[in-house]
Amino acid sequence: MRRVTVFVNGTSRNGKVVAVYGTLTDLLSVATNKLGIKACNLYNGKGGLIDDIALIRDDDVLYVSEGDPFFDPQNDVRAGDDRPGAHTDWLTLNIGGRLFTTTRSTLVSKEPESMLAHMFREKAVWGNKQDECGAYLIDRSPEYFEPILNYLRHGQLIINEGINLLGVLEEARFFGIEQLAEQLEVAIKNNQTPEDHSPISRKEFVRFLLATPTKSELRCQGLNFSGADLSRLDLRYINFKMANLSRCNLTHANLCSSNLERADLSGANLDGANLQGVKMLCSNAEGASLKGCNFEDPSGLKANLEGANLKGVDMEGSQMTGINLRVATLKNAKLKNCNLRGATLAGTDLENCDLSGCDLQEANLRGSNVKGAIFEEMLTALHMSQSVR
Repeated sequence: MRRVTVFVNGTSRNGKVVAVYGTLTDLLSVATNKLGIKACNLYNGKGGLIDDIALIRDDDVLYVSEGDPFFDPQNDVRAGDDRPGAHTDWLTLNIGGRLFTTTRSTLVSKEPESMLAHMFREKAVWGNKQDECGAYLIDRSPEYFEPILNYLRHGQLIINEGINLLGVLEEARFFGIEQLAEQLEVAIKNNQTPEDHSPISRKEFVRFLLATPTKSELRCQGLNFSGADLSRLDLRYINFKMANLSRCNLTHANLCSSNLERADLSGANLDGANLQGVKMLCSNAEGASLKGCNFEDPSGLKANLEGANLKGVDMEGSQMTGINLRVATLKNAKLKNCNLRGATLAGTDLENCDLSGCDLQEANLRGSNVKGAIFEEMLTALHMSQSVR
């Protein structure tokens, strides 16, 4: 039985002694299992390609390649000290077509458990492929690899301007450099711009309005206008659903057919505002001032304030013909001298509400709570058929 020693092409380390039997294909299969590469060609020490098993003699030294040409193992650069672990020899990496020259100790010392350390700690263990110049081929992004190599050199994370931290993070994770990955995650978190929840100013909103056609329906849903001065502006048809309008100055603003559903209007000033056909379902206007507002639309479009929180509001002198205040809360509200003809107040909480001088003709107060409500100087009689409890 013949025995030969096989090495990965271009190296003279970590060889394996194998028995020669059967065909050349059988020997290549054994070399594949022993060296952990896909053996395709066999060369002798002088670079001759062996294509017949009969050419192999006992105790020959053979070099196995994955199809690449023969590399003389004498050209394999070694460190001055060839002892195990004393890897200070220089090598070149071909990362995505860009060459990086470094030392083996740089790749293995800083992060000994990383993929790079395992790839280059012992030569040829991984069967790393090389290009025609002997540089080790790694199919990764050179732009993101450079900061990683510099980190392995001096231990500091330095990212040049214009380099995406997320890209470097993915490379650090790919190569298993955990400490660097943790630093990058912190850096990415610190660089994230905090969400801006600051209120929109009048100047910003006016610029927004001027850039939009008059008949366009603006979507301002969920925006923060807290404390903004929006007085006397044309705000028709704008969607303010769930917007924060607390403490806003909306005096004499035109809010005709605007959507204020579930909006926060607490403490806002809407004196003299045009609220024809406005939708304020379940909105919160507690403590707001709506004196002299006009809710009455000549075309018959009725304002809808169903389920709204209107505790303590001042709506004195407002025109609210046909308004829908069903199951709204008007506790301690001031509705003096309001026009509430045909208004829907069914189930409305009117406790301690001042309705002095109001016109409640044909208003529906079925199931409403009028405990402590003031009905002085009423313009029309309040009939029992309206079912006040």
